[in-house]
This record gives sequence, C-alpha cells and structure tokens, in this order.
Amino acid sequence: MGDLDLRDAYGIDGPSDAKALYRDWASSYDSGFGAAYGYIAPREIARIFRALYDADQPVLDVGAGTGMLAENLPDLVVDGIDISGEMLGRAGEKNLYRNRIVGDVLKPLDMPDAAYGAVISSGTFTHGHVGPECLPELLRVCRPGALFVCGCIPAVYDGMGFGSTLGILNAHGHISDIGFKDIAIYEGKDHPHAQDRGLVMIFRKL
Repeated sequence: MGDLDLRDAYGIDGPSDAKALYRDWASSYDSGFGAAYGYIAPREIARIFRALYDADQPVLDVGAGTGMLAENLPDLVVDGIDISGEMLGRAGEKNLYRNRIVGDVLKPLDMPDAAYGAVISSGTFTHGHVGPECLPELLRVCRPGALFVCGCIPAVYDGMGFGSTLGILNAHGHISDIGFKDIAIYEGKDHPHAQDRGLVMIFRKL
C-alpha cells in the first residue's frame, strides 16, 4: 500500500512530525492511502454535512490535506487549512478551495472573527494529530449559528479530552448540545483497519 501508511500517521507526535510526514506523503496520499485503503470517511462526513447545512456562507475545512472532503462538496465555497503546504499543493491541482491556508490550528489563526458559517473536518482529530484545544480558536473565526461537522476516532475522543472540552463549552453557552453519527471509515479493502469506525461530532456555535 505504499511506503507510508497509517502506522506512520498514527505514530506522529505533534506538528513537526506532521509536517515531515505529510511533506513526504503528499504525492502518493490519494492513491497510496485514499484509494488503497478504501478511505470513505470524507464522503460520509460530507453526506452528513450536506443534509444539515443550508446556509450560503463560506465553509472552513480543517486539516484539508489533498482535499478529499471538499471533493464531495463541489458546489460550496470552501477554504482549506492544513499544516502541510505540500498536501495543500495537491489540493490546489484540483481547484477545490477558494483559499488554501498553510497554518497550525493549535495556534492563533490569522483570520478575522466570524468569517465562516461552518467547519468540517475528516482525518484530523485522530491519533497523534490535533486535539480539542483548537476548538476555541475555530469558534472565534465562525459566525453565531455556525455548524461544526467533524470526524473523530472514538479512542481519540476519549483519550484527548474532546468530551470534557465540548462539555465545558456547552455548559458555558458557547456551543449547542452535541450530536453524533457513527460512520465507517473504510470500505471494500482488506487491511488491519478495515473495520474501524469513526464518530462524527455535530454542534453549532451559539
């Protein structure tokens, strides 16, 4: 399935590792991971998002990578942010995004308040990647009522404190109650993660 795979992705530890991995993986990511693993989480997250989102406002794709999620939302205005310029470069070849932003969502973002009507994400809230500490900043750049539809690995949801962070944000009136959808991450391929499931977190900024 290629020289790089999920073992490498799940083994990273922080932004520096992520930059190095995805710099090297960018050229083969779509074929060596997306197609080879039957990666359907972006399609499933887009399906859930489309059923809920009816606003005419820009959408922010967090951890956009090569644009697998935005490929399923071709009629929407979407900006993509990713820590890897190389991955976004591949997305740029597909003309998916209004803007491609190289940035670390764990740091303050060079974006104005209330710029987006929604946040989507696939493959970012996973082992070794991004935890819930990014949520206050993502809320800042969203408008009141903005819809969040973001995939998460269940073990990461538990282990990195998403539940408590979302609970505190909800208790203080920053976000709505949280809903969830259970999705398949992969389809039609035989590999050690073929039966893995994902949680899709759904809530709105209040």
